Amino acid sequence: MALAGENGAGKTNLIEALSLFAPGRGLRRADLGEMVRIGTARFAISISLAGEDGEHRLGVGSEPGEGGRATRICRIDGGPAASAVDFAEHIRVVWLTPDLDGLFRGSPGDRRRFIDRLVLAVDARHGARVNAFDRALRSRNRLLEDISANRAWLDAIERELAELGIAVASARRETVERLDAAMWAGRDDGSPFPFARVSLQGEFDDAIASRAALDAEDRYRATLRDGRGRDAAAGRTLAGPQATDIAVRHGPKDLPAATCSTGEQKALLLGLVLAHAGLVRTMSGIAPTVLLDEVAAHLDPRRRAALFDTLDRLGGQVWMTGADPAFFDDLGQRADVLLVSPGEVRR
Repeated sequence: MALAGENGAGKTNLIEALSLFAPGRGLRRADLGEMVRIGTARFAISISLAGEDGEHRLGVGSEPGEGGRATRICRIDGGPAASAVDFAEHIRVVWLTPDLDGLFRGSPGDRRRFIDRLVLAVDARHGARVNAFDRALRSRNRLLEDISANRAWLDAIERELAELGIAVASARRETVERLDAAMWAGRDDGSPFPFARVSLQGEFDDAIASRAALDAEDRYRATLRDGRGRDAAAGRTLAGPQATDIAVRHGPKDLPAATCSTGEQKALLLGLVLAHAGLVRTMSGIAPTVLLDEVAAHLDPRRRAALFDTLDRLGGQVWMTGADPAFFDDLGQRADVLLVSPGEVRR
């Protein structure tokens, strides 16, 4: 499905709506209140999915909650669902937006969020673990303001941090290692989308890499206990998965992605996202819905044609946006091209 239209017509709004059927905050990471149309208090989206077990209808929306803060409402076949995590039985969603173009040269925090989005597409409960770890981390940082008065509380919160931290790190490592192996197995030096080599990096990840989960938890808990003074002086917890980064290398050239040209970085990122979509299909048994925002405009004709061919082989539904309908000419009869204008979508 290709969405074409002028800038500001609402193309990205449409694929952002679809991204809300994945756990998390959607492709723009916006608060629900920012998604509500100006002058209204709520919104609702529904989709129908045809699968091997029949047709299912999923719904997601927002309504005012306590204090005026928007609350997310999820439904499956008309009945309430606890959260978007429950949608993972029926749909998996992956995406690429222009905001990710500077990923390899950006901050480690941006790359951690990217890692967690990759994990979330194959493990829908990963986001809840990350959020719980972040809450526990903030609690420990507050307790460090007076270590002597909070030793018992610190012991308790560090036990929780160790359990959550190892779970988060293990999920990241499994997904990154599987993704790296998939890209290596499918490598093609002549491809317009060069394969990448990816790995986690950081002292914490190196320290637990070869340890059993319980042993890794014990080691991390001891690190937290022994580092209280240092962390109190720093004003934050220094060791843990919150300091993880991801190293990406251009496979054929064996160069750090950050040193590659802008065009090479874009091609690497596209190849990585496409390989991840294949991994999601392999691990979940569901061909993911792929959302690509303004991706074709920045590709030369050869890479654009190769992208369309690769997407064709994935087997899932694909939604792309672009300002110029001509960007999608090479799709031929393989896609529906819809013209988007404010408040209207038409063939």
